[in-house]
Amino acid sequence: MSAVSGLVVVDKPAGWTSHDVVAKMRRIAGTRKVGHAGTLDPMATGVLVIGVEKATRLLGHLALTRKAYEGTIRLGRTTSTDDAEGETLAEVSAAGVVPEAIEAGVAALTGEILQVPPQISAIKVEGRRAYSRARAGEAVALAARPVTVYSMRVREIRTLGDLVDVDVEVECSSGTYIRSLARDLGESLGVGGHLTRLRRTRVGPYDLGLARTVEQLAESCEILPIADAVAAAFPRRDVTEEQARSVAHGGRLPSTGAGPGPIGVFAPDGTLLALVEEAGPVAKSLAVFVP
Repeated sequence: MSAVSGLVVVDKPAGWTSHDVVAKMRRIAGTRKVGHAGTLDPMATGVLVIGVEKATRLLGHLALTRKAYEGTIRLGRTTSTDDAEGETLAEVSAAGVVPEAIEAGVAALTGEILQVPPQISAIKVEGRRAYSRARAGEAVALAARPVTVYSMRVREIRTLGDLVDVDVEVECSSGTYIRSLARDLGESLGVGGHLTRLRRTRVGPYDLGLARTVEQLAESCEILPIADAVAAAFPRRDVTEEQARSVAHGGRLPSTGAGPGPIGVFAPDGTLLALVEEAGPVAKSLAVFVP
């Protein structure tokens, strides 16, 4: 009997890689066909969306949605990885940094910005991951990339001798590195900075309220059925029986003006048929889920 196709929202523990969670979920779900949407660093905790069986075909689309985080930025210390797992590169007293300057620095990092990813990242440079090159001692030149920080709010500021901790909440586009925001905030204030804590609270519509720990899932593996997962994450389009047969055989639907992005297509009985994307007068299939 094959595993149920759907999503599992995991509350990733600290110290685990995203691949560690996938490996554990393969054993829990009883299938090799498991993947994840959007990598979390080992230090980070929180929402990691896992796809099982056919739902793995949703993951690339879910990875492009908005994400939300809670984190702590430590001002006064720069590290090799822009987070607490790296080696200290420099220390400058941040005791004189006033809250107004921190708020102004945060505001400057909000909106559509160009961001240089961390040296230790999974971005490929000439066919190799940046982290592999950096750990081999190579100087990696990563180009700035456009990202959107929809909101970045300061929740609390704490002075710890020469260091200052800033708790923030961030909502951002896919591809945004919170470690880079920490680094850039510290640079703008002239004292350096790095990330000491990160918790992802939401990926698209999936938040911590839906998340379960690995231990909880080992006891009871709750899989969100694929049709429910699509209906929660993407606009829904219900079609006629005739259109449903056409979609099942690879046919295209006329566009309805729903705009860019994936759309879930459902048969009259509620069966998920496909994800489509409108391109001009037609809606082309991104993934078909019916046999």
